[in-house]
Amino acid sequence: MRLFGRKDIEKVIRLDTDLVGKMEEAFTSLVEKETAMPPIMRIDVPDHNGEVDIKSAYIKGEDSFAIKLSSGFFDNPAMGIPSANGLMILINSHTGEPLAVLADEGRLTDLRTAAAGAVAAKYGSRETSRIAGILGTGAQARLQLYALMLVRPIEHVFVYGRNGEKAVKFKHKMEQKTGLHLTVCETAEQVVRKSDVVVTTTPSKEPLVYGDWMRPGLHITAMGSDAEHKQELDASVIEKADVVVCDVKSQSVRLGELRSSPEQMERAIELGEVTSGKRSFRQSDEEITVCDLTGTGVQDTAIARHVYHQLLDWEGVTDERREV
Repeated sequence: MRLFGRKDIEKVIRLDTDLVGKMEEAFTSLVEKETAMPPIMRIDVPDHNGEVDIKSAYIKGEDSFAIKLSSGFFDNPAMGIPSANGLMILINSHTGEPLAVLADEGRLTDLRTAAAGAVAAKYGSRETSRIAGILGTGAQARLQLYALMLVRPIEHVFVYGRNGEKAVKFKHKMEQKTGLHLTVCETAEQVVRKSDVVVTTTPSKEPLVYGDWMRPGLHITAMGSDAEHKQELDASVIEKADVVVCDVKSQSVRLGELRSSPEQMERAIELGEVTSGKRSFRQSDEEITVCDLTGTGVQDTAIARHVYHQLLDWEGVTDERREV
């Protein structure tokens, strides 16, 4: 069994169109291949505003799969450490032997989540979307902006964060990194009303976005709600949207934004149905579209397998020496 740390992993993987393609394939596999993906196991640690999730998925025919442990302790930034952490274990599908521990400290989860956001925007937003709105100022907010830039010609960004000082720091850092102009807004409403495509990236426990704010052509990707106590979108957002897509319906209605509007589950589409070509997402420039991402084990298996083989290639391991 191999152990790879975050520094090793970051040498071989980045947020790019190749990774976005891997996430598209992962979502498609949920529709086109026989996949075993158990419900998410979550351990809450309320004393320290934390949670730990365990996710996994086995795709029939693949020679390995991942088990991922990820944590979110949301008071950590006040102590100068990231809120997200975790690791992945890659398992040999033929023997059950552990092939590798990817001690990525949550980096792979961050990257696969951002890549999924790119997939959602690619299919859900207008191709001419140039104005992005970001709700949140953390690591995922930064990555989601990078992800949007991979699939849309973003020219301007509106951002809102509960902490104004952090929002200003976010603005300056991202302007330097991307060359784009960012505007800090005083409210989430201003962001939504001004943007072509909005991404919500917070662990909020109450709605941040309301249906009355949305205008024709808007696309929203919501990714912060992945537990029963979280919610970023008011029920009116789901009700007003012309098209509602989620990664997995059963997860969204249990942990995501469909929880507040379970009656909308029947008309909701799964993202794998879109990436496989079986269903359409946006069909006109006037439609309001929403995508709810709760995070899936199949994404974790896809990125773990991808980075493992990248690491072997980086080390110069030949096909004959590979275990899988």
